[in-house]
Amino acid sequence: MTTFDEKLSRYAELAVKVGVNIQPDQTLYIAASIDAAPFVRLIVKKAYEEGARQVFVDWSDDVISRTRFEKAPEDSFAEFPEWKVQEREQLAEQGAAFISVVSQSPDLLKGIDSKRISASQKATGQALNKYRQYVQSDKISWCVLAAPSAQWANKVFPDLPENEQVEALWEAIFKAVRADTKDPIEAWLEHDRTLHTKADYLNDKKYTKLHYQAPGTDLEVALPKGHLWAGAGSVNEKGHTFMANMPTEEVFTVPHKDDVNGFVSSTKPLSYGGNIIDGFKITFEGGRITDVTAEQGEEVLKELVATDEGSHRLGEVALVPHQSPISDSGILFFNTLFDENASNHFAIGSAYAFCLEGGKTMSADELKEHGLNQSITHVDFMVGSADMDIDGILEDGTREPIFRGGNWAF
Repeated sequence: MTTFDEKLSRYAELAVKVGVNIQPDQTLYIAASIDAAPFVRLIVKKAYEEGARQVFVDWSDDVISRTRFEKAPEDSFAEFPEWKVQEREQLAEQGAAFISVVSQSPDLLKGIDSKRISASQKATGQALNKYRQYVQSDKISWCVLAAPSAQWANKVFPDLPENEQVEALWEAIFKAVRADTKDPIEAWLEHDRTLHTKADYLNDKKYTKLHYQAPGTDLEVALPKGHLWAGAGSVNEKGHTFMANMPTEEVFTVPHKDDVNGFVSSTKPLSYGGNIIDGFKITFEGGRITDVTAEQGEEVLKELVATDEGSHRLGEVALVPHQSPISDSGILFFNTLFDENASNHFAIGSAYAFCLEGGKTMSADELKEHGLNQSITHVDFMVGSADMDIDGILEDGTREPIFRGGNWAF
């Protein structure tokens, strides 16, 4: 039987060898909570063993973050430290790899004025806009993965005894990222190949639109000419592969920012800005969000949509079968990294340049001309279910099934 320490070691090895695929003499930047310290130390060790030149860790702490939102002056939330901007940009320009370890409590900022949260998100988005362009053009290797915190584990497993919650979340994460398999690296390479067969099929089809139908959803999404479907592994500008999200079960592309019409309803809660947004419906006309309602967190959702002009539009379309590992686990993670990989989803905000033919080398204006959305934010939300049907519409108007009953129809 594989021990916890063995699985943790395999997970750290996955982060380094598959996640960012660290190269000899390359710098690694890790952003993580102090809750993840033992795991992060393992990642650092593995990175140096693989030949990393330097590893920098940017620590955060949920308690300190909450205290700032409670106590700091109102006008301070419109500021983001310039030195932190320079740190990210300089490292990205030098070809560093970036790992983000998420552990945040889904309810971290519950009860905080939504305007404070919105101002902070906006300031961060504006300040890190250039860095985000590096990320969304695949210029650098980057990976987002997770480690439990006590507060997050309590949200996911409230019915378990408190002393068992963190361990249960660790085990769920290990399973989701395949760290519990005999050869996790080979398991990921095989998974990458499987997802690429779906992306290849969709790329051959060149659908002009997707039509989503489900209870509470009737939405048509146009796809720009030259769009590309991607899945699992990516390739940076130096030709090195990396895995941006661990776990990942999606194939995704870009919508046309000006041609989304109808309405869509959420099927899972969205954890955003330290708050839960749930039971929401979004209406689109001519690509733009014209109305939002939510049973929980409506003000936070409205603030998100109001971030900038681009946050009124979609930047990503992602397909995930209802019968997939994370969905089949029956666990609601209250964390987008996991929940988006259990459900079809969209993203409000910026589009990935690499999802367009030639997009990696296009200017912002050229991307915009091709229909790609630009924003200082990118927030995924889940819409898939066992009741969802999706049709692909060809240029001549022919409709073909892509999803039936929540799963692939081809």
